Amino acid sequence: MYVIATAGHVDHGKSTLVRALTGIEPDRWAEERRRGMTIDLGFAWTVLPSGRRLAFVDVPGHERFVTNMLAGLGPVPAVMFVLAADQGWQAQSQEHWEAIEALGVDRGLLVVTRCDLMDPALAVDEARARVSWPVVTVSGRTGEGLDDLRQGLDLLVSSLPPPDVRAPVRLWIDRAFTIKGAGTVVTGTLAAGTLRVGDVLVLDGARVRVKALQVTGEPAGEVAAAARVAVNLRGVDRERAARGKTLLTPDAWLETDVVDVRLDGGDLPREAVLHIGSASVPTRVRPFGSGTGTARLALARPIPLRVGDRALLRCSGRPIASVLVLDVRPPSLRRRGAAARRAAELAPFDAGESAGRVPDAATVLGWRGVVRRSELAAMGCDPGSPDVPGAGDWVVDPGRWKELAERLGAIVAEQPGIPVDAARSALGLPSRELVEALVRACSPARVADGRIDGGGVPETVVNAVERLRNELAGAPYQAPEAARLPALGLTTRTVALAARAGLVLRLTDGVVLLPGADVAAARILAGLPQPFTAGDARVALGTNRRVVIPLLEHLDRLHLTRRIDDRLRVVTGAHHD
Repeated sequence: MYVIATAGHVDHGKSTLVRALTGIEPDRWAEERRRGMTIDLGFAWTVLPSGRRLAFVDVPGHERFVTNMLAGLGPVPAVMFVLAADQGWQAQSQEHWEAIEALGVDRGLLVVTRCDLMDPALAVDEARARVSWPVVTVSGRTGEGLDDLRQGLDLLVSSLPPPDVRAPVRLWIDRAFTIKGAGTVVTGTLAAGTLRVGDVLVLDGARVRVKALQVTGEPAGEVAAAARVAVNLRGVDRERAARGKTLLTPDAWLETDVVDVRLDGGDLPREAVLHIGSASVPTRVRPFGSGTGTARLALARPIPLRVGDRALLRCSGRPIASVLVLDVRPPSLRRRGAAARRAAELAPFDAGESAGRVPDAATVLGWRGVVRRSELAAMGCDPGSPDVPGAGDWVVDPGRWKELAERLGAIVAEQPGIPVDAARSALGLPSRELVEALVRACSPARVADGRIDGGGVPETVVNAVERLRNELAGAPYQAPEAARLPALGLTTRTVALAARAGLVLRLTDGVVLLPGADVAAARILAGLPQPFTAGDARVALGTNRRVVIPLLEHLDRLHLTRRIDDRLRVVTGAHHD
């Protein structure tokens, strides 16, 4: 199916034309038919000569209902612009055309109606000054020119790019109602993606399930873009599914109430209304200085937006402004000079030859330094090459990665043996796996027992500690005799360097264990009947008195154990079951 919208001044014959093409009454409400003009969105469909199915979103032309018009125009890729031969180009013709241009809709068909009432030549010439689309002249009342119009519509839809049926769904709701026995039904234009019965979607932050689907009044198990679709939602109150809300593929969209954008279309007040899809959201506008076309928008409520989205800003009595979304997770502007720095970052996308260009994944990554691949995708950016540095779902800007590697080297040289989590905090990184990846890729250091060693520690020390690890592999509390330590390379100086780097646990000059053995010992001792003796601890740890006495004294100093008397101790705190 293909979906296009109508547009044009009130009472220029849009609904009459749609009715003549489809045989369906697009005006749904009795008041609309009584007053002879469309107040709300109307929907109808037909089969073109080629066999292609075409659906129309018939929008109101009256200035009082321009918000409804924009709700219908927003999600569609093409427009049938209707102009009456006997009235020519008028006020709402201009406003509709400005909205079409602002939304970046560049495909359409100009249809001059009521050719039975007046020669269309003057109206055609008038429109030609503004619209370069193909022109068809018709009479909705007599049927003259309708065959040419159908052929023109066939050519129009055949030129539309195919929608991405595998894309995540963002269905802007333009109508919601209740059917007895079925529950809440919403309608919208599915511009991309595929819907299936049983799908789980997100509505207003909560997950909902698709109970049933309809297209052109017929049930469907699956609907692929593009299509006008009715979605029956299971267990959802109609009040939750108002026009302007969205049905979203879970975890694929970012809902935001602050965006940085490029604006085209003249001077705007500090307050306006943002129109995108079927949503109309009050918005505060903060330009990034005079002479720049970029600005920050603060929205009254969060909506799902992506980099590259087109929208428009409207304020009564002022020209419509086109909006191109540049960033959906912009930085705070609280620090001195932050707005000027942000304006400089956005300057390449401001105007001139860059018009219409949007930031790519590399640019957004450069702004942030570190971001998840999944978040980049949700922003509307291709996550990019798998060769980008990072770890797991995290990616890091290459320039930032180099800077982080240099900082990590300096930290480890100053604090050999620093815990990974301490290094993560010092570097301001969101994940310890990024620190571990930095160690592997950019440093001679290595991660062992939760610490970063090797960087700034002599190789002889690292090798000696490795031999100690092998010695204690099967019996972690059977510390080598003092006389054996030099044979392992653990001289007095080597032990001192290793202890300062956090690579060994030195209990006394002749008793050396691996780091973390003290905390592990407290966990083992917590399993003994409390209180316990040094002899009980010796047996539980599989060691001897030479090791267990200094170890217990060390645990006392750390407050992991507490003496009751000369013989008995208990394990304290979190280590005591």
